[in-house]
Amino acid sequence: MVVPGSEYLGKVLHAVAQSFLIPCILGLLVFLILSFMELGTFVAELRQRRKNKDVSVTEIFQNKGEIYPWQQQNLQQLIDAISLPVGQKQQLISLVMNPDLSPRARVLAGREFLDRQELRAMKTLEKTDLIARLGPVLGLMGTLIPLGPGLSALGQGDVNALAQAVIIAFDTTVVGIAVGGIAFLLSKVRRRWYEKDLSSLEVLLQVILGGEGDAVQEAKAVAVTRK
Repeated sequence: MVVPGSEYLGKVLHAVAQSFLIPCILGLLVFLILSFMELGTFVAELRQRRKNKDVSVTEIFQNKGEIYPWQQQNLQQLIDAISLPVGQKQQLISLVMNPDLSPRARVLAGREFLDRQELRAMKTLEKTDLIARLGPVLGLMGTLIPLGPGLSALGQGDVNALAQAVIIAFDTTVVGIAVGGIAFLLSKVRRRWYEKDLSSLEVLLQVILGGEGDAVQEAKAVAVTRK
């Protein structure tokens, strides 16, 4: 039994589904370009990190909160090892080595600086995380959308139309999986980098702030509970 009007609804649904094919292909091309751009940025960041020598925080501070002249060189190496823009590294150095700041001001400045770096890392990871999730989705959509008309053409004996549909389906699948795989790999490695950077930065600020490291943690806990 055919429900009256269902053929019209089917035609509308078919037209809507087919209208997503072009945006899907365009989205995959945009994601492909963005993934290669992020890959280039990743390679440049990797080279910069390989130039930096890892320095342990315990090698710098032997006495809580005090920085001796012989330690400043190692402190500079530790700051350089953290992936930060040059301007933010200068802000960190001024925060660390500025004796004019009051303890309260140093706690607030340290917390605000650490929160800024966490937000920066989240924004960087959001790009590749989005591509890693949406790339395969667009690839799957690009696979299914042309197969409907292709199978319909096969029923009418048009093998060429089916071949074109299958080519589009396979191409979108490959591109979707490729951009998703690249973005996933970049996010995975970068997340490990940024977690290490933030951990070193947090320990660094706690030790520099002396006994006020707990105050930073309490302030962050209060901020989290207010959210």
